[in-house]
Amino acid sequence: MIQLKGIAAASGISIGPVYKLGPEEFMVVSSAITWEDIPLQIQLFEEALIKTRREIIDLQKRISSDMGQEEAQIFDAHLLVLEDRMLIEEVISRLKKEQVNVAYIFSEVLKKYISVFSKIEDEYLKERIADINDVGKRILRNLLGREKKSLADLKGRAVIVAHDLSPSDTVALYKRNVAAFVTDIGGKTSHTAIMAKSLEIPAVVGLEGITAKVASGDILIVDGTTGVVIINPDEGTLKNYEQELIKLKGTTDIFLSAKDLPAVTIDGRTVLINSNIEFPDEVPSAKLHGTEGIGLYRTEFFYMNRKDSPTEEEHYQAYKYVAQEMNGHSVVIRTLDLGGDKFLSQFKIPQEMQPFLGWRAIRFCLARPDIFKLQLRAILRASAHGNLKLMYPMISGIEELWQANKLLNEAKDELRQKGLDFNDKIEVGVMIEVPSAAMTADILAKEADFFSIGTNDLIQYSLAVDRGNEKVAYLYEPAHPAVLRLIKNVIDSAHQAKIKVAMCGEMAGEPSLALILLGLGLDEFSMPPQVIPELKYIIRSVEFKAAQEIARKALEFSTGTEIEEFARNKLAEILK
Repeated sequence: MIQLKGIAAASGISIGPVYKLGPEEFMVVSSAITWEDIPLQIQLFEEALIKTRREIIDLQKRISSDMGQEEAQIFDAHLLVLEDRMLIEEVISRLKKEQVNVAYIFSEVLKKYISVFSKIEDEYLKERIADINDVGKRILRNLLGREKKSLADLKGRAVIVAHDLSPSDTVALYKRNVAAFVTDIGGKTSHTAIMAKSLEIPAVVGLEGITAKVASGDILIVDGTTGVVIINPDEGTLKNYEQELIKLKGTTDIFLSAKDLPAVTIDGRTVLINSNIEFPDEVPSAKLHGTEGIGLYRTEFFYMNRKDSPTEEEHYQAYKYVAQEMNGHSVVIRTLDLGGDKFLSQFKIPQEMQPFLGWRAIRFCLARPDIFKLQLRAILRASAHGNLKLMYPMISGIEELWQANKLLNEAKDELRQKGLDFNDKIEVGVMIEVPSAAMTADILAKEADFFSIGTNDLIQYSLAVDRGNEKVAYLYEPAHPAVLRLIKNVIDSAHQAKIKVAMCGEMAGEPSLALILLGLGLDEFSMPPQVIPELKYIIRSVEFKAAQEIARKALEFSTGTEIEEFARNKLAEILK
């Protein structure tokens, strides 16, 4: 039995066998053939191409059925590689010239293509390496008669173990038989961790070498609440965790009793508990967990896994669907937040030394009004079908808000000229996730309809901590006194201007900090849907005046560690 401690990324406990996802390597040996063997080798190559094409089309159909056409379009580029006449003709030409087996010839041509593309300066073309490599390995696998494990082939619940899982990888976990996942690298608020919460599976990241310590079939206990992972537990440990699972189920049932009730304190203070979503088809889950609205609809995932950009009509239909499904409850759409750890090849965003400090979010949108206004028009059109609001990410000062609103007004004029309906009084909010915005919240509050605090970036920028880097994860402290003081300033400034404040960062879904945030005066919490019942239960179990006293006391401590311990103890007292 080996026990490891990583970073708790998505809460819950799972026990299951390892399903290891890792890079697939091929050692292809050269063997001489005769001239008479060449027709058979060409036939093998053609059959491998046909089989690969069939595999990709089948995969594309499954993903389209499960998640939608947009997610399936990632494989269009793969199909184009299969139709590349230059590649096919070079393989056949070299096969005839060198008279060695076709698998070896193809592997050499594949290496050449990858080498050529890696030297090209154009970022978009460089990113085609991944497509060529993926299709190339599929073809080689079929040439060599190998079978590749696939998530679709999972027969029982398994724990996915990988070096890393990108947002695109975690999309592939959707509706699969996955019990949990653990990775070598990553941080608590990386987008893979956020996706794990959306998928409602436990996750532990930043385990530094877990892939080297386990083999497929090993039994893992994954505690996504504490960050503990146990490899091949002994009988006693296994029984203990099985008992914990039973207790967790009982606690979950208690929390679920509050899911359809309003989040109102014992002495009558009401707050809204909303959901964060990535995809429109997450709305049913959000409603099932008792959401009172959508506090954050992350629209950049709408652009992922495709080679082209979504049209205005595609945007409109997606937003319209969510608006109608929420049936009058508010839906806050965050405009495109690219950059940082979210790069899309179709926009050719240049590689930067400090991507989190660079050309991202509202900065990108203001520089590309064509892309920005297309999305704004779609949001406005969808606002005719429900209670939609929009908010701008990463606003650092009032001038960016002025510029964004200018483009919003232009988008409104364009729709008026076409005679299209929209809500002319749509509420426009500002995400507070840059320290300069938090410090000048009083200025921004004069022109914003609401604030939403994005704590993932606010903490990262305030504490100078890369939130995706496991080596400095210990410095990422949501309860740091500096962070709480910034949050207090934002809430106080907003309330003085008579506007409401929500929080949509991961901090909003931390039960241990709920009492402090409630006491600071936060009006709305937005979080992964599965956390909603617990937060409602907590809020319904406390008096607002008691939460205010807890918040006041928390601000007197000197360290985040002290504050977190104090908050946990107070929560335990209330829930006992």
